[in-house]
Amino acid sequence: MQIENKTQLREESNWLFRVSQQEKSPSHVLLLLHGWTGDENSMWTFTRNFPSDYAILAPRAPYPALAEKGGFSWREIKPGTWGAPTLDELHFAADSLVSLVDFWLASAKMASLTFDIVGFSQGGALAATIATLYPKRVEKVAVLSGFIPPGVDVLLQPDLLKKKRFFWAHGTKDEMISFERGRAGIELLQNAGAEVTLCQADIGHKVSKDCRRALDIFLNTDS
Repeated sequence: MQIENKTQLREESNWLFRVSQQEKSPSHVLLLLHGWTGDENSMWTFTRNFPSDYAILAPRAPYPALAEKGGFSWREIKPGTWGAPTLDELHFAADSLVSLVDFWLASAKMASLTFDIVGFSQGGALAATIATLYPKRVEKVAVLSGFIPPGVDVLLQPDLLKKKRFFWAHGTKDEMISFERGRAGIELLQNAGAEVTLCQADIGHKVSKDCRRALDIFLNTDS
């Protein structure tokens, strides 16, 4: 798939992002959040079987990643911030992305006030953060090879995410974010009332073909 032929590159509301070109009027918004060192082009490979009524927004993260790595980060890289991003470090991006969704809903004259999220790695951590900070705004959330950031775990109180649907894909051989950490994140979500579907595969820090198919089913199923 050639990204340029399927999307438009936009710069609005202080964000650079790609948005899917719809054959019909969209009824729902999906945020597509890349991982560390990714950009607005990184995640479109997942979307070929996503529901056709989505307006898919794929923003570029606001901060540059390390110079030798290239790409972008959802938290500002400062001395002493080499560990997992925290709630405080992701809060700005989370708030700003909800504002981007609101801008798009208003400009597209869409009736829906809720949206779905798919995020990979650091983008998955941000997806869980947005769902925790704005539980009434999200419907479905997919965390791919991600984790629950420090600080978010404290906010995940019982019933906060009641009846919210999550999909979690993780490799049992993930060398960057351990499978055990992923399972711990799932338990936190479940304790907060979320309904979590786990897809695991005997791979590293990526998403298997089977889990991609399971993600498509998750997004295409109403309940």
